[in-house]
Amino acid sequence: MTPNEWAGMGVAIVTLISAFAMSIRFLVKHYFSELRPDGNGGHNLRGKVDRIEQKVDYLYDLILEDIAN
Repeated sequence: MTPNEWAGMGVAIVTLISAFAMSIRFLVKHYFSELRPDGNGGHNLRGKVDRIEQKVDYLYDLILEDIAN
């Protein structure tokens, strides 16, 4: 192989590795944004889980109140 072919091979390998790293970075940022609380009313996964948790706590309180009476 000539030096130009080696250089081309090196550039191709670096390009593939960086493309893979950037795709992993994008996926991690996307999933972390779903788990982080947001300021627009909870329109992500974390907000939905928080709302369900509040409703379950309310239902649990109602059941305990009913049992106590």
